[in-house]
Amino acid sequence: MTLRNRVQPDGQITDVAMRGMFTGNCGILHSTDKIMGPALWKHHAWICCTLNWQERRRDVMTGRNWTELFFLDEAVAMAAGHRPCAYCRRSNYNAFSDAWGGRLKAPQMDTVLHAARAVHGARALQTHHADAATLPAGTFIKTTEINLLTTEAALPYSPSGYGAPKSRPTGNVIVLTAQPMIDVLRRGYAPKLHHTAG
Repeated sequence: MTLRNRVQPDGQITDVAMRGMFTGNCGILHSTDKIMGPALWKHHAWICCTLNWQERRRDVMTGRNWTELFFLDEAVAMAAGHRPCAYCRRSNYNAFSDAWGGRLKAPQMDTVLHAARAVHGARALQTHHADAATLPAGTFIKTTEINLLTTEAALPYSPSGYGAPKSRPTGNVIVLTAQPMIDVLRRGYAPKLHHTAG
């Protein structure tokens, strides 16, 4: 059975079969029968973890410890509000923290991120508008479809990967990636992308 545990750039959780490059969590979202509830989060520490940690293997959604979520790549995780895990991805976390400014600890960053990403009720994430020309590579936007911006193009997103590059849009666009994440991207943090991003 395909479980509903694949996170999209807009934060919605779907039941597609593709696992993706990263896992992570934002609380216990499932019941004992591996059925997901309607909430998209249960706490403020939303993390993005490696799939392979010290060769450990575990069945997903077992017990009531946390709900394993999966992301196509790190740019998707960031758009959905997840920062690198400080435990299993320490070097990435350090680079993320440095790009943030290096002044805040993880719980403080999580508080800032949560204010920028969460909509009361835990059913949706915030979006905002910006001039597409000002947005850094690694940002997700929504036009008629969801796109990942690169330096010179826009890549249409699907749960299995990215489509052929299109021209970067111009003018005002809906932005899925929260402002604190955009600031980190502007300061040089480079998320790990799926191979279909080229």
